[in-house]
Parts: sequence; C-alpha cells; structure tokens
Amino acid sequence: MAFTAKDVASLREKTGCGMMDCKKALTDSDGNMEKALELLREKGLAAAAKKSSRIAAEGLVYTSSENKVGVIVEVNSETDFVAKNAEFQNFVADVAGAIIKNSPADIDAFLESNFSGSDTVADALREKILKIGENLKIRRFVRIDGDTVSYIHGGGRIGVLVDFDTDVADNAGFEDFGKDIAMQIAALNPIYLNDADVPAEVIASEKEILIAQIQNDPKHASKPANIIEKMVEGRIRKYYEENCLVNQAFVKDGNLSVAKYIEQTAASMGGKIAIKSFVRFEKGEGLEKRADNFADEVAEMVK
Repeated sequence: MAFTAKDVASLREKTGCGMMDCKKALTDSDGNMEKALELLREKGLAAAAKKSSRIAAEGLVYTSSENKVGVIVEVNSETDFVAKNAEFQNFVADVAGAIIKNSPADIDAFLESNFSGSDTVADALREKILKIGENLKIRRFVRIDGDTVSYIHGGGRIGVLVDFDTDVADNAGFEDFGKDIAMQIAALNPIYLNDADVPAEVIASEKEILIAQIQNDPKHASKPANIIEKMVEGRIRKYYEENCLVNQAFVKDGNLSVAKYIEQTAASMGGKIAIKSFVRFEKGEGLEKRADNFADEVAEMVK
C-alpha cells in the first residue's frame, strides 16, 4: 500500500514522532496507518515524543579536558531529583564522550551520530527518556581541540571551559593556574575576553546611557562638556573592568588583574600563556522553568 507526504504528516501529528521515524514506520507497514502506529508504540518512540513537550530546565552541565580535547555540554531534565541520579549523570558523561569521539558540527548532526553499537545518540536519548520517565534534552555543547582546562561548580550548576595558547601546558602547576582562571569566569561571569572583543556599538550605546545619566543628575548636569567626557571615559574603563575577563580584578588577589596574574604565571613557568577563548554554561539559563503545583502532583500520584 502506497503512502503520501500527507500520511507522514498525519502520523507525525498523532504521535509527535520525528518525520523520518514516521516515514520508516509507514514504509515498514506498507502504508497501513494503524500498523505504523503500533510499530512506533512498540519502539517506544510515541511515548518518548509525548514527553518531549514537557519543560526540561533542570539537569546538569558537564565538562572534560583530556588529551588536547575539551568539551562542555548541558543536558536537561525536568527535575533536580533526576539530575542527582547516578544513571542520568553517567549518561551525560557518555554524551560528552560521544561529542569528543564524533566531533559533530551541531546538535542535529550529533543526534544522528553514533552513540554505541548501532544506536545513534537520538536512539540512546529516547531509551533514557523511557527508562527515567522524564523529558531529557541535550541542549548545547562546545568541543575544542587544544590546551584546555575545564571546571565544574555547584555539582554541575555552572561549567567553564578555557582554551589556552601556551607552550607550558605540561608544566607542574599549569592545571591549577587554569582552574583559577576557570573559577574566575564561573564566579564573575565576564561577557568578553578583552577590550578588543567588545563591539563598538556596545561602547557607543554605553556612552549614550552614561552621558544621559550624568546630564540628568543635578550634581553634574551643569559641568562642562570636557569634564563630562572625562567622567564618561572613567566609567567606560569601569565597564571594561567588570565585563572583560583580563581586565577584572583577580578573585584570589584583588591587587592583581587577571592579565597581571597570567603575566606573572607565564614568567614563573618560563613560557607564554594567553587565553584564546572561554565558554561558560549555567544550567537552565534562558529556559522556561516548571511551575509545579504540589496538590496536582499528589492527585496525579493517587490516580
């Protein structure tokens, strides 16, 4: 029995499964819609798809940096309870390992890549959703080849991966130094690496806001333009100190900037150290959170 694109769309609407899964089910069932539905249910795809619409903003961030490859990944679950589960945590570690092995271009490519045996990452994810009973999502990742140092804070609440340009990565003490930089990023959440990374339009906008603030302040409004300009310059320097990593005060020694700490460490190790880039993930940032109703939850359990 032949089937059309409309049949695929109809099956997808009924089950919530992916287009390719629906097409394969119809192919395997010779276009019979009822048999296709049964096939999807047997594989657990329909059940997993139903869970996929539920909010998943908990979970954890995981990092690894070994053998000149660094990875940071966020995998979300619906509840913090599952995020603390050893099976979920092991799955996230395996996901990171698959990212290292497969070097995927993006999430879509990663989901279609090999996980273990003949299973794809998408297959493994669906299986884990069915077993754990919550919606799970591999949200984002970054993979870096080079001299990286990673750091996890708060049991996976915040993760940082730092990429260095250095010739002293094998020196004793470099890992500790790298952790210091990563902890700085975790704690103070810089937006940029240095002054040059700040877009010109951001500084222009910041100057406009500062000028307006000064002109609206009765204590400063009557000051000459050149004085106002100097005040703005001072506050822009403050903006760089707060938002650019290398300009920030070093958290372990407020008398040093991060740039100075890097310079001193490089000198003590007899080589060069520069930060090429960094990535900071915070679990669930920017995601809609679940609004749980305890009474409804208990009622559902009683059912």
